[in-house]
Amino acid sequence: MTEAIYDSVNDDGYVETLLEAIIDHEKEIGTETETNPRFTTKGWKIRILWQDGLTTWHSLADIKNSYPVQLAQYAIANELHNDPAFKWWIKPTLKHKERFLKAIKSKYSSRTHKFGIRVPKSVKEAMEIDRATNTTFWHDAIQKEMKNCRTAFKFLDEDETVPIGFEWIKFHLIFNVKIDFTWKAHFVAGGHMTNPPQEITYSSVVTRDSVRIAFLLAALNDVDLLATDIGNAYLNAKPREKVYTTAGPEFGAELQGRHVLIVRALYGLKSSGTAWRAHLANTLRTLVLPPV
Repeated sequence: MTEAIYDSVNDDGYVETLLEAIIDHEKEIGTETETNPRFTTKGWKIRILWQDGLTTWHSLADIKNSYPVQLAQYAIANELHNDPAFKWWIKPTLKHKERFLKAIKSKYSSRTHKFGIRVPKSVKEAMEIDRATNTTFWHDAIQKEMKNCRTAFKFLDEDETVPIGFEWIKFHLIFNVKIDFTWKAHFVAGGHMTNPPQEITYSSVVTRDSVRIAFLLAALNDVDLLATDIGNAYLNAKPREKVYTTAGPEFGAELQGRHVLIVRALYGLKSSGTAWRAHLANTLRTLVLPPV
């Protein structure tokens, strides 16, 4: 029961859900907006269908501020755009529609620093930062990550052809600075370039509240707990996709340009999460359950 309550709200106690569609509207009887059409949205309510299946009514002002583009498109489709409550803001909203969407999509890439440290967006920029600061922090982070991921790569000889059925995709490094000021590089696959897998890729994840409840039960029953951290967990499982890439500068000058088969479940592939979960489950069953 406690877990169900916590799962339905965020850390601040608010329910979070996503917009599915705007499905209805209504205007309060006796509401007049002709007198000051430029600055009012009073008298209107908008009905929202959320992705969890619930529908709720909200003021026009709230939906206009939260979902301006979707509301403007709904108003035009339902011939509300000439009403004084809509007319004054729909045209500029749609005029700047692409700017709004671009700002949302580029929110992450617009970040340049974290904890006062410049965060690169490419290997080339990382090397430039090291040269400018006379350090090797980003270089060391790249080398550490590529060493950890080495088991996921199978390099082909220059005269060797890629096996039939393998699909070429991009790979890239994501850079970050952790809260303990550790420079981190993370090698990630461009899983969006692969075809949708035929099998289910869902992988359940335990919540923090489930762990807390387990700790509580263990304390109440005087049970010892053991915990462990599995580093580079996905690399223990085999990938379900057949993909390869071309080695970039992060692989080093001697390997750059070589074709590389991916033989382990790297982060970014669509089925890596479920592949790792299945591998861990099978391992635990083998260790815990007696042979039949």
